[in-house]
Amino acid sequence: MDQKNKNQTWLSEFILLGLSSDWGIQISLFVLMLAMYLVTVVGNGLMVLLIRLDIRLHTPMYFFLSVLSFVDLCYASSVVPQMLIHFISPSKSIPFHSCVLQLYISLALGGSEFFLLGAMAYDRYMAVCFPLHYTVLMHKGLYLGLATGCLMAGFMNSLMETIITFQLPLCHNVINHFVCETLAVLRLACVDISFNKVMVAISGFLVLVIPCSLVLFSYVHIVAAILRIRSTQGRRKAFGTCASHLTVVCMCFGTTIFTYLGPQSTSSEEEEKVVTLFYAVVAPMLNPLIYSLRNKEVMNALQKVLGKFRKRLRL
Repeated sequence: MDQKNKNQTWLSEFILLGLSSDWGIQISLFVLMLAMYLVTVVGNGLMVLLIRLDIRLHTPMYFFLSVLSFVDLCYASSVVPQMLIHFISPSKSIPFHSCVLQLYISLALGGSEFFLLGAMAYDRYMAVCFPLHYTVLMHKGLYLGLATGCLMAGFMNSLMETIITFQLPLCHNVINHFVCETLAVLRLACVDISFNKVMVAISGFLVLVIPCSLVLFSYVHIVAAILRIRSTQGRRKAFGTCASHLTVVCMCFGTTIFTYLGPQSTSSEEEEKVVTLFYAVVAPMLNPLIYSLRNKEVMNALQKVLGKFRKRLRL
């Protein structure tokens, strides 16, 4: 058997070191992550269901929110179930093809989410700055096209990065992470990875800087429009439509920029694990809570659905 075939056999699987090697800590993390994942599934699933069932929520803003909730649900599901299994299993291995698929799916959904946040900022810009023409300007064909474009951009960007990452010859198969992640896999390479670092930077620019620029452009004009409103009540109402989105933008963009675009000398592997855990597990759990608790229309839709459910139980 030649060296190439030997390497192929040796890398039939990867070993994920995870968050901790202590059994007690792993059990505690299992309980915590399971609870957070259940909240994520229920919260995002309920958000999609409410927007689907309540005709009052059939607007561009809630359409984007339903897509975001679906992406968050799939994103968390690409990471958490395998992590839960590794917490309670003595074997921390993941097959090579599963690692490739996990990296591709998580990168694609993560990238799609950032593009969606940019599209949602543009939607709020149109609603606040052009309220009288909003329904005409933000028509169904436009917001469906924007959502489709966001998903396509995320998946195409992920495909490029995944192919380039796994074309590298790898020296060993032990990944110091709880998930197959680009930076962690690149550390396994036994060749110069300067080109890959450049490609990661380009990928970061496409996924982070472009949507972030659209967010900044939109909110500069939104703030200017709000300041022109004379009544205090009108200002609060206009700002209220953007507050939840702005909170999610700051939370998601901030943590991911720290991970991928921050100086590598100040970011350790353990810090990267914590940040990855935040945007892969915590953010998908918090997003539906932020959008629902601060939104009267969503809460009214929830009360309406619960009311119908209670009536059926009494029958």
